[in-house]
Amino acid sequence: MIGQPQRFVALDAFRGLTIAMMILVNTPGSWSHVYAPLRHAKWHGCTPTDLVFPFFLFIVGVAMRFSFRKFEYQLTSPAVRKIIGRTITIFVIGLLLNAFPFIRQDWDYSHFRIMGVLQRIGLAYGIAALLALWLPQKKQWYVGGGILIAYWLIMWIGGSGPESFSLEGNLARRLDLLILGENHVWHGFGVAFDPEGLFSTLPAIVTVMVGYQIGWVIQSAGDQRANLKRLLIIGAALIATGWLWGLFFPINKAIWTSSYVLYTGGLATLFLTLCVWMIDVKGYKKPAWPFVIFGSNSIFVFAASGLWVKTIVRVKYTLNHETVNAYRYLYETVFVPLAGNLNGSLLFALSHILMWWLILYWLDRKKIYIKI
Repeated sequence: MIGQPQRFVALDAFRGLTIAMMILVNTPGSWSHVYAPLRHAKWHGCTPTDLVFPFFLFIVGVAMRFSFRKFEYQLTSPAVRKIIGRTITIFVIGLLLNAFPFIRQDWDYSHFRIMGVLQRIGLAYGIAALLALWLPQKKQWYVGGGILIAYWLIMWIGGSGPESFSLEGNLARRLDLLILGENHVWHGFGVAFDPEGLFSTLPAIVTVMVGYQIGWVIQSAGDQRANLKRLLIIGAALIATGWLWGLFFPINKAIWTSSYVLYTGGLATLFLTLCVWMIDVKGYKKPAWPFVIFGSNSIFVFAASGLWVKTIVRVKYTLNHETVNAYRYLYETVFVPLAGNLNGSLLFALSHILMWWLILYWLDRKKIYIKI
């Protein structure tokens, strides 16, 4: 972005790359056959897959900086109504995804999961947006840093001694169980624990705030060529600070640790800087075009891809005298014969990326953009 173009193409491409990665890691042919980088860290640590969610929240923050220009960066009544309305809409879509297909014989609303990815996006966006328009620029850094330090101390002091940052001993889990109830959180770790819980959404707000600040750095620069060095320094500083903090407060996506916020925020800054250099400085827009298409309807493709998987796992087929769902049937009858178990699983995910890209390309050709 040299000057102030109508679209920040580098951000659009970065968003699209993140969405494509999301589909890749969310739809393997078989969860038993997945390459290690396409899995989440078991607990502490950070794999490429653990970058998808914070990158998306970071992108939300950068986009906020550009979209809030229409409010003149003031906390006006129209701005508050827009922010609250969007927050509620995203949160409700997340609830509906959890409830889909809404009415069925085996459904038990007493075990309905309340939180989820979209719910966290909605809450993190809403609170970060209000803070961005309410606080002066410098105070946003102080408040963000204060949240991260407070979260660390509360988790450390309120945890179960040496197990303060463990799966079963962390305070975020205990608070979520107290507020939401054991039957209304995720059980994918083998115990009642929600990686998108309420308390751990607090540092996720700062991930959005980091993106907003980087958006300000980009927007305030007259020449992005001169700005690249500044962005690289900020990104490297965030990574180093996050890594060092991780020695005391381990980098961990599941409890969204403060070190994880800084580490992933720094990596997101470097990735966006690379996109700015390639697209807006060097002018390599054609190679970025497929990713720009992916970024054009991001919330739509997230929700639609989730609905697609939820739908096909309920369709039944017979395979080798065994009743299986359509997801497994497609993987084992098409992709395993083509490439084997492991590569077939990867090919299955890549085919979904292609399928959704074609749908988004059609929507783009028709100028259909589903905005929330």
